[in-house]
Amino acid sequence: MDGPSYETAALFFAYSFFAWLAETTVATAKEKDFKNRGFASGPFCYIYGFTGVVLTVFFQELKEDAFFLFLGSMVVATAVEWFAGKLLERMKQKKWWDYSNKRWNFDGYICLQYSVIWGLLGFLAVRYMNGLLLDLYRLLPGMFGKAAVWVLLAAGFLDISGSLLSVWHMDEKLPRLFRWNQRLQKWTYRLAGKVCVQVEERISRAYPSTRQESAQQGQEDAETCSLTQLFWLFVVGAFLGDIVETVFCRITAGAWMSRSSLVWGPFSVVWGLAIALVTALLYKDREKEDSYIFWAGVLLGGAYEYICSVFTEIFFGKVFWDYSGMPFNLGGRINLLYCFFWGIAGVIWMKALYPLVSRLIDAILKHAGRLLTAALVLFMAANICISVLALVRYDARAAGIGPTNPWEQAIDAHFDDERMERIYPNAIPQ
Repeated sequence: MDGPSYETAALFFAYSFFAWLAETTVATAKEKDFKNRGFASGPFCYIYGFTGVVLTVFFQELKEDAFFLFLGSMVVATAVEWFAGKLLERMKQKKWWDYSNKRWNFDGYICLQYSVIWGLLGFLAVRYMNGLLLDLYRLLPGMFGKAAVWVLLAAGFLDISGSLLSVWHMDEKLPRLFRWNQRLQKWTYRLAGKVCVQVEERISRAYPSTRQESAQQGQEDAETCSLTQLFWLFVVGAFLGDIVETVFCRITAGAWMSRSSLVWGPFSVVWGLAIALVTALLYKDREKEDSYIFWAGVLLGGAYEYICSVFTEIFFGKVFWDYSGMPFNLGGRINLLYCFFWGIAGVIWMKALYPLVSRLIDAILKHAGRLLTAALVLFMAANICISVLALVRYDARAAGIGPTNPWEQAIDAHFDDERMERIYPNAIPQ
């Protein structure tokens, strides 16, 4: 890892620990008993660390724009909170927190008052806390700081692995190395006890709302999307998304243009991942009201599109879409109108298209599942790899960097600038 990577990892663990400490303190004062707030056994709430890093990486360009930094932090952090809640519920059939008794809540996992808090915390983190934490990290001797990061990474990996395997009741079948999280949990409780003594004489359970719906356990376990089904949903979603965007551009711009993310075939990876993600999270809620699906789509779609925009710009050095000329946009990466389109697309997909596509996928898997799936996996993997290499060389050629080895020469020969401009007509070099 290079220097910035170590600093990013340091921010991740710092925010994870401070979040755990804050959650423990608040829960202690409120509930009079303690239960480890994080999914893992150690004194870390990794979801906060992840969110802190996401906001740090993706919102640097908004650092001086207080309003949009606050708004963007609020939207992304709220989306992460909802996603984490739904994912944990799918894993263990438990609701790990519940805001149903609060006004302006959505699905019991997010609510307006906490969204405002997330926006404020994100603003403070990006504007002020990152610099302070990084200055403290840089005070450490170079090798000591790097060694500490590697130790935390190794401990975090083993901790998360042990926690996941414990959820799936596989912890007794693993090497002793993966069962060390039981000792870590005891150490965490001792640390929490010291924190809690300063807050209350007795501490309370942090998640009284956690409930096990044992009567529905068998039925809910049966209603799961397998990885094979999610892969097929990704492919179908990538194809349909490309077709929809192509037709939309023809109607609005009066021209046919490629909207594909890949060099072979009409596939939009952004749409494919979105379809697979929204299905995994919402398929058990597909019978709920359209308004529920719509607002979930608006929130998740906006956060997802913003993250995809920043990621592709950082990784490939190009802007693939720009909404700067549209009203109510955020950094040109998302705008309110298209967020509403995400919500409408979510309703159409879950209510109308998903049942049809699901039956089609089941029929395909029943008759030629393994062979066809394996072939498609190999094709999509090769397609994604070649597309990444082609985009890397496209960006390098724009910077005046010539090929230095055989694979670069082959890419340049088969995917020259003219072909790349046809595939990615909206790719703007940065």
